[in-house]
Amino acid sequence: MTDNQLPTSYSRRNVLKQFGTGLGLLALPDLLEAAPGPLTTKAPHYSAKAKHIIHIYLNGGPSQVDTWDYKPRLKDYFGKPLPVSLPTEREVGVALPSPFKFKQYGEGGLWCSEIFARTAAKHADKICVIKSMYANTPNHEQSMRLMNTGDERLSRPSYGSWLTYGLGTENQNLPGYVAMCPGLPVADSSNWRSSFLPGIYQGTYLDTRNDTVEKLIANIRNSRLSRAQQRNQLDLLATLNRDHQKLRLDDPNLESRMQSFELAYRMQMEATDVFDITRETQATQDLYNASTVHGRQLLIARRLVERGVRVVQCFHGDVQPWDTHGGLKDGLRSLGAQADSPIAGLLTDLEQRGLLEDTLVVCGGEFGRTPATEIPIGGGIGTGRDHNHHGFTVWLAGGGVKGGISYGNTDEFGYRAVENRTHVHDLHATMLHLMGIDHTNLTYRHSGRDFRLTDVHGKIIKDVIS
Repeated sequence: MTDNQLPTSYSRRNVLKQFGTGLGLLALPDLLEAAPGPLTTKAPHYSAKAKHIIHIYLNGGPSQVDTWDYKPRLKDYFGKPLPVSLPTEREVGVALPSPFKFKQYGEGGLWCSEIFARTAAKHADKICVIKSMYANTPNHEQSMRLMNTGDERLSRPSYGSWLTYGLGTENQNLPGYVAMCPGLPVADSSNWRSSFLPGIYQGTYLDTRNDTVEKLIANIRNSRLSRAQQRNQLDLLATLNRDHQKLRLDDPNLESRMQSFELAYRMQMEATDVFDITRETQATQDLYNASTVHGRQLLIARRLVERGVRVVQCFHGDVQPWDTHGGLKDGLRSLGAQADSPIAGLLTDLEQRGLLEDTLVVCGGEFGRTPATEIPIGGGIGTGRDHNHHGFTVWLAGGGVKGGISYGNTDEFGYRAVENRTHVHDLHATMLHLMGIDHTNLTYRHSGRDFRLTDVHGKIIKDVIS
């Protein structure tokens, strides 16, 4: 019999030989469904206080001395040079007392300015204000990478990628890690990149300038194929890709593409619901001031963690709106008007739904601002503050954090962290600890050595944990 001839009959051996592979394909959908995926929930190292993180990122470096770090001594030096050295990125001039009123809130007496008056008035006793944060450099790109990935120089896996790698996620039909921003922040996708971790752990970026589901997630609906047809198409594609992958030594980039196809398919079942805030009552939308971009982001964030998404980052503003080099008084007042009400609404809503106890809310930027004016290029009167990585503020709420307390302190002018100094690595170690992860044991082998989020640094801030 030649190669192009067909036998007139088949023995059982021939049937099995010719069609065995085809029979195996019949079971492929069930095998794919049953096989654990890279986002499957994994056990933490120990009992976790938090299951999810919502990170409100005040993009650009908010001024600590105009928000949560009250420094009345600045008034004594109004218009005068401060009696401390102020090395930073640009030349600074005389002391600039905060133009905003401060009050104490809650049983713990937390100080807060009118910029976040609504949040403080309603939730001071749930918030832990860390006033002694410090970073390594006064530059946005480096400090943002440090805050989000633990390394200011190189593109490393973001903390959200580390957490989804270590813990998986509770909902296999949605990404484990979502990053929302109206545009792109400084250092753009390096803030949520997976780097050398498998690509499935990279943050899913959403441009929240888009206010409908179809615009927010392009091609979320397939108008040409039914779900069954899409499933058949993906099963065939998976078979071809596996054969292709074997010839390429299990290329991790190919594996990531394959996983992304599967996730995109599954997302069609839930994404059209979770990102549609019109399904919320008008009262809930009003609570968040959801007609604004930031309010819409935070409402979506609650809907995501409610459905089991592990990490959600909400960048407030495109590029760096909190970067108040000039026009500080009007600029911060406007920013506070945008951010304060939605943040207060988020904490209220999380608490009412019983989500706050296992959702860690983090709020802050990449660094703070100087207590003295920045001298404008070409001279003139300074109306803003320069970057300050020597001392700044981040606050935490929910997820096993003590409420109504402040931790650490800057000097009497709010420039340098002096009491319970807290590096970004320490913040990351604490965030991972609250999620049930030992930061020293969450590692990944790359380029011949084990890497981790905190490198060889980081200590847990035990005094802020309930």
